[in-house]
Amino acid sequence: MKLSDLDPEKMAELVKIPGFSIVSNHILNEGMPIMFMYREAPTESEDSGWRFLSGKENQEYIDEVENSRFIGLNTMANMDKAIIPHLNLKKGTELERNEPGGEFVEMK
Repeated sequence: MKLSDLDPEKMAELVKIPGFSIVSNHILNEGMPIMFMYREAPTESEDSGWRFLSGKENQEYIDEVENSRFIGLNTMANMDKAIIPHLNLKKGTELERNEPGGEFVEMK
């Protein structure tokens, strides 16, 4: 699902966690599934610390600011409900999926 596929009038309030996440344009613009999510220390007060990637990004892609966007956590939950159970996990958490639509598992 691409961000443009979400109908703002049909978005449910799935999470009440404030703040934004940083999301790869592979997910937002191309509709690639979230395959990797991690939480780092927030960069500012509105930052949840969550980062969502498709797994196709290399470091060069990630380093380019225009290749990602700030997106609210509730919007991301509406794009992929599988992230919801993990959003309260601590900083340093890294989760991945083995296949699109699969369960997220914590990386060790």
